[in-house]
Amino acid sequence: MVTRLYTHPIYLEHITPPGHPERPDRLRAIERALDDEAFAALDRVQAPEGDEATILYAHPAAFVDRVRAAIPDTGIARIDADTTASPKSWQAALTAIGAANAAVDDVFEGRATNVFVAARPPGHHAEKTTAMGFCFFNYAAIAARHAQKKHGAERVAIVDWDVHHGNGTQDIFWDDPSVLYCSTHQMPLYPGTGAKNETGAGNIVNAPLAPQTGSETFREAFETRVLPALDKFAPDLIIVSAGFDAHHRDPLAEINLDEDDFDWATGQLMDRAGRHSGNRLVSLLEGGYDLQGLAFSVAAHVARMMKG
Repeated sequence: MVTRLYTHPIYLEHITPPGHPERPDRLRAIERALDDEAFAALDRVQAPEGDEATILYAHPAAFVDRVRAAIPDTGIARIDADTTASPKSWQAALTAIGAANAAVDDVFEGRATNVFVAARPPGHHAEKTTAMGFCFFNYAAIAARHAQKKHGAERVAIVDWDVHHGNGTQDIFWDDPSVLYCSTHQMPLYPGTGAKNETGAGNIVNAPLAPQTGSETFREAFETRVLPALDKFAPDLIIVSAGFDAHHRDPLAEINLDEDDFDWATGQLMDRAGRHSGNRLVSLLEGGYDLQGLAFSVAAHVARMMKG
């Protein structure tokens, strides 16, 4: 059992405006948490820069060109009300793609059993042709397609427990039954998608959670909607869109989870990976904006991955 960690200093150089919740300190908090001796066995690897051609697995070329053109030479450029770019944002995003695809290679080629990618900016709000919600490109979608194209995966499952619905991932795979997308998220909340009746080609499973609910409701949603869908689908790979903003300390939402819930959910997905996917599980950091809640939750998540 080898758990690998990908990160890179370039992720700290994606600069957002003062007071923006998606800030470099998020990764610094994770780094401090994973510096504990409990994580001495974690296989730490610097993330590689991605192949730009793989962006086209999830996004059309014209959109990629628009994002590239929006990157400023100096200062901060606004892409939408929430999403900004700085001079190193393109390289940060490309290296996040590189890490996600390398993680897929690792679990299919036996270099790691599972992988956690600590990258930013996040990705799950990026639709086929729209950058939004702090996100430029959808790394989970690109990684799923990479698994199919390079490693022959017939079925890939993406499980998203970020407190905000992954509208981008749903948009990209809406009519594609080879990819299962399961999401737990607060509703109503940004971006406004993720109702139970949004089912795509039968491959979209949304489990919305009411504001102010907590562990019991979250675990019930997992046990009654997410896990049965995974068992029926029997994926060759599980990708986790691992946002930790459903933590009770988080300022952007009203779901009251704690790190024990993320430990439990990780264990449930690892069990399904063991049953169906040759233990192959790749986890990609999404949200999580309270630094203490984020650090504790990531530590619990990665510790569970290391236990096997």
